[in-house]
Amino acid sequence: MERSMRLLSTVFVLMMLLVATEICPMVVEARTCESQSHRFKGSCVRKSNCAAVCQTEGFHGGHCRGFRRRCFCTKHC
Repeated sequence: MERSMRLLSTVFVLMMLLVATEICPMVVEARTCESQSHRFKGSCVRKSNCAAVCQTEGFHGGHCRGFRRRCFCTKHC
C-alpha cells in the first residue's frame, strides 16, 4: 500500500511539472537596438538598400524611418 502511494505521488508531481511547463513555456526575446547609418547617403526609399548598407557597417539589418526617410540600422543587443 505504501509503495503504491509513493508511486502515485511521484506520478502526480511529474504530471504537475509537465502541465506547468506547457502552460507558460520560457520565451526569451532579444532587444533590438537602432542606430542611424553613417554611410547611407540620400533619402531612404527601399528597405533592402538600407539593410545592405547597414550590413557593411556590422549590423544585422536596417529600415527606412521618419518624415525625412533616414536609414536606421538594427542589431540584437
